[in-house]
Amino acid sequence: MTKTPSPEEALASSGLALPQLPAPGGNYLSAKRVGSIVYLAGVISTDPSGVITGTAGVDRSIEEGYTAARACALTQLAVLKRELGSLNHIAEILTVNGYVSAAPGFGDSPAIINGASDLFVQIFGEAGRHVRAAIGVSALPRHALVELQMTVRVTE
Repeated sequence: MTKTPSPEEALASSGLALPQLPAPGGNYLSAKRVGSIVYLAGVISTDPSGVITGTAGVDRSIEEGYTAARACALTQLAVLKRELGSLNHIAEILTVNGYVSAAPGFGDSPAIINGASDLFVQIFGEAGRHVRAAIGVSALPRHALVELQMTVRVTE
C-alpha cells in the first residue's frame, strides 16, 4: 500500500519553495484563527523580482495569469506555515477567492485562478479541493495581476 505524502512532503517533492513573506501593507492581520478555521487576508502576485503586474486580456496571457495565481497560492502557504508551524496542520482548504486584474469583457478569470486551485490539489490531494470565486476586476493593489484570499480548516 502506497503512503500518501504529507503536505510538507508533497511540497518538497514538487520542487517548489515557499517565498519570503512581506509585511502586511496596512492595519490588518495576514491570518486570523478562530477555533479550527484560519482566515487569510488577500495576497498579491509576487515573484523574486517583485510584484507580478499587468492586466489579463491586455498585456498578460491566461498562462501568465495562471503562474501569478500559483505564486499567490505559494505565498498563502508561506503565511500558513508561519502561523501553524507546518503545512501538515492544514486539514483542508475551504474557500478561495481569486481576483484578476482584467480587461473589460475578459471572461477567463477562472482559467487563471486554476493556477492556485491546481496547486492546492497537488499539495493536499482531495483536502485541497475547495469552493471558490474567480472574479475579474478593474484594478488591484500595486497593479498586481492576481490577488488571492482564502480560508482553511486546521487540526486542533
